[in-house]
Amino acid sequence: MVARLPRPTRAPLMLAVYSGGREWSCSGLVQHDEISGGVLTIGHSTHAIDAFLALLRLHHVTAVADVRSAPYSRFNPQYNRKPLTEALKVQGIWYVYLGRELGGRSDDPACYEDGRVCYDRVAATESFRNGLDRVMDGATRYRIALMCAEKEPLDCHRTLLVARALDERGVDVAHIHADGVAESHKAAMDRLLDIQKLPREGDLSGT
Repeated sequence: MVARLPRPTRAPLMLAVYSGGREWSCSGLVQHDEISGGVLTIGHSTHAIDAFLALLRLHHVTAVADVRSAPYSRFNPQYNRKPLTEALKVQGIWYVYLGRELGGRSDDPACYEDGRVCYDRVAATESFRNGLDRVMDGATRYRIALMCAEKEPLDCHRTLLVARALDERGVDVAHIHADGVAESHKAAMDRLLDIQKLPREGDLSGT
C-alpha cells in the first residue's frame, strides 16, 4: 500500500491553464472538489527539477507514483530515483516506486509477442491489478500523480495502459501537460482517435 501518512488538507483540485499567477478554467478540462479517487499523470520530460516541482505544486500533488520500468534517466539524472525522492521530500511530496507493477516493460515473457509488449496481456496480470489497487487506495488520502518520462501523454503507457485501466475502474484521471494544462482522460482519448482518424464514441458519421 502507499505509505500511511497524515491526511493532507483537501484543497480543490483545479485542472487549468496557469498564466501570470492566475488559474483559469478551460473548456474540456475537469475540476474536482475533493481529491478522493482522482488521479493525475505527468511526464518529467527534460524539465529542470524546479519546473517539474512547480507543475506538481500547481496541481496540489502530495504523492508521486513512479511508473517507469527503470527509475533512472541517463540524460536527465535529476530524475534518478534518489535525487528525485530527495527533491520531492523537500516539497513535502511523497514518492513511491510502482514500476514493477505498472511499468510499460513487464518482466513476464508471456506479455510479449514477437518481442513487442502487449498491453492487454500486461493489464490482465495479477501484479498490474495489484498496482492499480495500490493507486486507488492511495488516492483516497493523497493527490497522486503517476509519473513517467514522456512529455506527451499519448506517447506513454501511463495513458495508454495505466490511465485507461483506471478509467475502466471508474477513476477520474487527468494528464498534466508541460504548459500546466491538465487534460481529462476522455479528452486525451478523443484526441488520439482524431489523430488516428477514427470516429469518436457516439459519432456514427464515421468522419
